[in-house]
Amino acid sequence: MIFWVWVFGLIYAGMLVFASLKSYKKGRSSEEFMMAGGNIGLSLGVLTFAAALFSTFTFLGMPDFFRINGIGAWIFLAVSDGAMVFVLLWFGYEIRKKVRGMEFRGVSGLISRCYDNKLAGYTFFLSAFLFLIPYVGIQIQGIAIFMDAAFPESLPAWGWSLGIVLIMLTYSEIGGLKAIIFSDAIQGVLLLAVIWIIGWVCLDHFGGIGPMFEKVGTVKEELLSTPGPQGLLTPQFLLASLIAILMIPVTQPQFTTRIVVMKSMNTMKLMAVSLGAFAILVILPTVFIGMYGADLYGELDRDEFFANAFLKDQHEAVAALAIIGLIAAGLSTTNAMIFAMGSELRGLLTGAEKVIMKRTKIGIFVFSTIAFIFSIIVFDQLVLLARVSFAGTGIMGPMILLGILSDRKISPVMIYLSLGGLAIFLLSLGGIIPSMYFGYRLDLLLFIILGISAVGSYLSSEKRVVSDTKVNE
Repeated sequence: MIFWVWVFGLIYAGMLVFASLKSYKKGRSSEEFMMAGGNIGLSLGVLTFAAALFSTFTFLGMPDFFRINGIGAWIFLAVSDGAMVFVLLWFGYEIRKKVRGMEFRGVSGLISRCYDNKLAGYTFFLSAFLFLIPYVGIQIQGIAIFMDAAFPESLPAWGWSLGIVLIMLTYSEIGGLKAIIFSDAIQGVLLLAVIWIIGWVCLDHFGGIGPMFEKVGTVKEELLSTPGPQGLLTPQFLLASLIAILMIPVTQPQFTTRIVVMKSMNTMKLMAVSLGAFAILVILPTVFIGMYGADLYGELDRDEFFANAFLKDQHEAVAALAIIGLIAAGLSTTNAMIFAMGSELRGLLTGAEKVIMKRTKIGIFVFSTIAFIFSIIVFDQLVLLARVSFAGTGIMGPMILLGILSDRKISPVMIYLSLGGLAIFLLSLGGIIPSMYFGYRLDLLLFIILGISAVGSYLSSEKRVVSDTKVNE
């Protein structure tokens, strides 16, 4: 396998070097560095959005999630992602219309302008920092786990994590957002190819889809229905997860940025529809891998399942390609998220552009360091932690939608309510307050309350007064 790792690794490294050099431009503006020139075509658009959405947690987390919770996870993952495409189409149209003719400096900068209140931007930035940095951490941790299984005793887990962070920082510094988008394209193709090769091998183990379900039913019947063996996939969990995933294009800045930098409105629409097809193609083989794990490795822990299903049971070349594919997935996703956090910080800073960019790059370094530390200390299921990340940022959804869609002068009350909702959600995650009230999940109640509050805030706000002078201008 080592031979094939070197072969595929050198090819992948060469592609990254080519992409970074192609993206580098001496004397480029900060806008070109941060926003890739705002001219991304359909193919790159689909692959960069898909790579940012389907990452390490897709590669490792989804199969393990199916292995533990059963086929009902399909509702959580595939159905929710499919529904998200419709929100992406609608919200993409609205936000592109909103930012037309202005410089986009992240959601934080945009929402500050919408509310004419810096606190709105700081509130969103806080939620992104609290929930995206841990999400980056689990991407890095996923690579470290896999590499440790592939090359035991070669490096400690923190060594693999540190290497990933250093490569990520170097690559983004050289090429900016355009280089990250190119690496996303490479990762998207790799992810789709590897996950289907391994998925097909796992499906062939059963002899087809029908025999797969029959065999899994004899192993553990609860895997074939909701709420699954762990009792996780309840209607409330699925509904709250659906809302959180629907809010991804609205509240996760790495996706919002990609919507804005698409070449045209039509390109953005085609990208959204193509993404739906990509989602099904990526998630389907993870079901096969998860059911394979439930049949053969149901009693093993996560790391042993990964080592067997992705490495030991595969051909040497496939195992090597899986290693490179995972590295690519982790690199592109962590790059996208950390860079997005830098863009959000830039939107809140004021002063000379050179000073702002210097502080932004320092911020990216600090965010990367915190993510590295988190990757060492976190020990949660990848998909569940990702789901918490979606839910945490999703709380900001009503505030963001109200700001972008409203044509009225909006009261700051919605900002305070969102900040309060964020604090309550954090307290529930820490176990300080209960996560269930009156038989309902707290995150679901927060989504409903903040959504109703946003509607009420809009109806009670006054229409903006546009002077004759402004009209003439």
